[in-house]
Amino acid sequence: MNASSPALPSPVLLTGVAGFIASRTAHFLLDAGVEVIGVDNLNDYYDVRLKRHRLEGLLSRRGFAFHELDIENLAALRLLFEVRRPAAVLNLAARAGVGYSLKNPHVYLTTNANGTLNLLECMRAFGVRKMVLASTSSLYAGLPMPFSESLPVNTPISPYAASKKAAEVMAYTYHFLFGLDVSVVRYFTVFGPAGRPDMSIYRFIQWILHGKKLQLTGDGSQSRDFTFVDDIARGTMAALAPVGFEIINLGGGRNPRSMREVIAYIEQKLGKTADIEHLPMPPEDMPATWADIEKASRLLGWKPEISLEEGLERTIEWHLAHRDFLASLRM
Repeated sequence: MNASSPALPSPVLLTGVAGFIASRTAHFLLDAGVEVIGVDNLNDYYDVRLKRHRLEGLLSRRGFAFHELDIENLAALRLLFEVRRPAAVLNLAARAGVGYSLKNPHVYLTTNANGTLNLLECMRAFGVRKMVLASTSSLYAGLPMPFSESLPVNTPISPYAASKKAAEVMAYTYHFLFGLDVSVVRYFTVFGPAGRPDMSIYRFIQWILHGKKLQLTGDGSQSRDFTFVDDIARGTMAALAPVGFEIINLGGGRNPRSMREVIAYIEQKLGKTADIEHLPMPPEDMPATWADIEKASRLLGWKPEISLEEGLERTIEWHLAHRDFLASLRM
């Protein structure tokens, strides 16, 4: 947001606040003077100690309140809305990860779709007009790059992507019927300090750092539009601007970079060589992603600022600074 931007709503309800992206977004909001009502169910999809580590950095901050709550629990959500009266909702709570969605698809639909529906119903009931809904670049599978928001995303190839599509469609329905203002932000391969342990860059750093076998699906030529978490947090906050209903890509917007390049950079920075084990490419994996970010620039005045190299350097530094703690976490 810049000096000419409209004032940010406050307080905001930020779901999934102990998560990777949401916790960083909470810090940015607090820095801007916005009160944050943080909600998270602290599930054990990955080691909950990392979630609590992120929360620790927020609990001491003025203007932050935390409620351990599941967005699938409509009654608890209604009580929270009634008591705390948020001015806007940033729904970053989600079951994430393409691979695991094939093993447990039901929880993806109940959290990502039904949970979003619960929030929309509470917004309608309590007169909250603004939602920012976190979505995913996984919806663009099989479509021509760079991925534009105008592309039809009607053929998701994972339960994760399908559940996010369901959330987007339901949000549009509530915009159409009840006039809710919704910014759907589609994230592109977010990385950075305190990332999720199931994400490639986190794992690559840990495996190379500790001399363990690096498991790489495919030959490493698959590429991603890597986006640093601070850029994503800024874009998510900017998406609080009134837009009506818009789907907006938040990505690096540069040429996609290959997994081989990422591994080589980490090897160089750590002074170690990866012991790579190649695994078959799963059918739900996308060979490449690349965001068209013109719309984010035009509507939100947003563009990414952190290069892949700078972001990797910051991430590696964080891993080294928290080496002992991370070594004890379940991956």
